[in-house]
Amino acid sequence: MLKLESRPQPSKWMSVASPLLALAITVVLGLGLFVLLGKDPLRGLQMFFWEPVKSAYAWSELGIKATPLILIALGLAVCFRSNVWNIGAEGQFIVGALAGGWVAMQATPDTGRGIVLLILLAGMAGGMAWAGITALLRDRFNASEILVSLMLVYVADLLLGYLVYGPWKDPQGYNFPQTISFLASTKIPRLIDGLRIHIGVLIALGAVLAFWLFLFRSYAGFALQVGGLAPAAARYAGFSSRRALWTALLLSGGMAGLAGALEAAGPLGQLTPYVPAGYGFAAIIVAFVGRLHPVGIVFSGILMSMFYIGGELAQSRMGLPKSITGVFQGLLLFTLLACDTLIHYRLRWRLKA
Repeated sequence: MLKLESRPQPSKWMSVASPLLALAITVVLGLGLFVLLGKDPLRGLQMFFWEPVKSAYAWSELGIKATPLILIALGLAVCFRSNVWNIGAEGQFIVGALAGGWVAMQATPDTGRGIVLLILLAGMAGGMAWAGITALLRDRFNASEILVSLMLVYVADLLLGYLVYGPWKDPQGYNFPQTISFLASTKIPRLIDGLRIHIGVLIALGAVLAFWLFLFRSYAGFALQVGGLAPAAARYAGFSSRRALWTALLLSGGMAGLAGALEAAGPLGQLTPYVPAGYGFAAIIVAFVGRLHPVGIVFSGILMSMFYIGGELAQSRMGLPKSITGVFQGLLLFTLLACDTLIHYRLRWRLKA
């Protein structure tokens, strides 16, 4: 019979191959799923893996989806490497969109383009403040950051609903739950005329470099990671666990808030109840598929964006349910967890005695 046997040394090769193996298994399972649903499996794969990259417009849309995922996943990677489990990035994303959107709504026809910077800074501040609630409750009362951050997602969602249905509702919006459309001066600058891709892509790539330097070339990043891997050793070395907690959560919240502000002042152009797009939860998968490494997160963010776009295309062109996107995301996560088992264990065939 097959049994799992602990490896004397974790396999470095499997650590690299595990995400690729998980993707391959996800594709095979996806083919089976399309067959069970009575759909052409090759056309289904085309929706997910070819349509999102077949043209300049497709790459533009892919960049728009990947930008928030990469930004949020970078912050989450810092948290997870520090053994701080921030599950509420979706709430921090929403509050960042609210903060950035509020600044955008203050603009007048005479407002200059410099307000874009204020919108992004406000988004970061909003996300950090929301994550700070979790840090405070964990620090002062030893509350579980998993539960607190997750519950705050629903509070943020309710706050968004209250504002767009109430005080911030556009009086000229025919009673739809939405704010006024943001003025052109507040919109995130686009990179290419005729395409929706904007400077958020450059911000995300700059953040990848900054987080790589922070995690692997700075004393503060080293202290955070030691605290996550070996708390006792970190205390012995004099590293502050409180500082690690606050640093990780504030960085993570700031990146999620930045993503929210980019989304509000970029593709959306206003606030509606549909600001929550699931990016905060999907970014958890992005972080782990990317092995909690900034460069790996870029590739996993692009892959997850393909799932988002592919799911939308499969829904409109093949008549599949909207949940197909979540199915593919979940398959990738669970197959990755299964494949990661092979990093620490190997399969052995043993005969029964």
